[in-house]
Amino acid sequence: MAATPDDVLRLCRLTVRRRNFVLRDISLSVKAGEILAIIGKTGAGKTLLLESASGLCRPDSGMVLYGGQDICSTPLHQRNIGYLYQEYSLFPHMTAAENIGYGLKLRRTPKAEIRRQVSTLAERFGIGSILSQYPGTLSGGEQQRVALARALILQPRLLLLDEPFSALDPVTRRQLHQLLLEVRRDFGCAVVFVTHDFEEATALADRIGVLIGGQLEGIVPSDRLYTSSWPESVRAFLGLNMQRSDPHDPGIAVHPFARAL
Repeated sequence: MAATPDDVLRLCRLTVRRRNFVLRDISLSVKAGEILAIIGKTGAGKTLLLESASGLCRPDSGMVLYGGQDICSTPLHQRNIGYLYQEYSLFPHMTAAENIGYGLKLRRTPKAEIRRQVSTLAERFGIGSILSQYPGTLSGGEQQRVALARALILQPRLLLLDEPFSALDPVTRRQLHQLLLEVRRDFGCAVVFVTHDFEEATALADRIGVLIGGQLEGIVPSDRLYTSSWPESVRAFLGLNMQRSDPHDPGIAVHPFARAL
């Protein structure tokens, strides 16, 4: 899989072993401004894939190319990759403003410039009124917006999201879906997110990859998730084997969600 100039992230035959689990021979690429969703069951290796791409977990073999450069040996703080954890991981002893500006503080950015950038981003995300509050006083949606602002304030070219919307109520989830699309448009960064939610993946992503037991079975355009030719393990995961066949083509199973795509 040869790299192209537009690739922000490229994983080349990446293998990662963690205890008894193996993420095996993963190859994928993400271009600037693209949203890639990775779906799979719990334990399929989705979080490990993100951790390996970000540098939190060093691969046993293969390469992680960021902007065309192998960064497997690059220190984590020099990679400038935004990572949003499922549990947000905000510092509980810091205000929302301090959490958002933490990365700039580590870079020794002048305090006045930190305040300016934090204020600008907070207003953009609709959280300007909560900057003085601590994480424990914020709703799930507010914490998610703070965490997203913290990840984006360093202007990363790549944003990795680990089940970013799973703990949110339906209304907040829809609001943050829209925010993610706006982030892609306004910041131009590539986005990789993992999810259990098929509808969420098809609604937000340009392409979707299916991870089964540590193996990436394929990546397809989001509107072809239910109509692509998949191995039996993926068909079972997507529920295709339980669906009524298309009367016009008995060989193709039609998933209910596919009709809305």
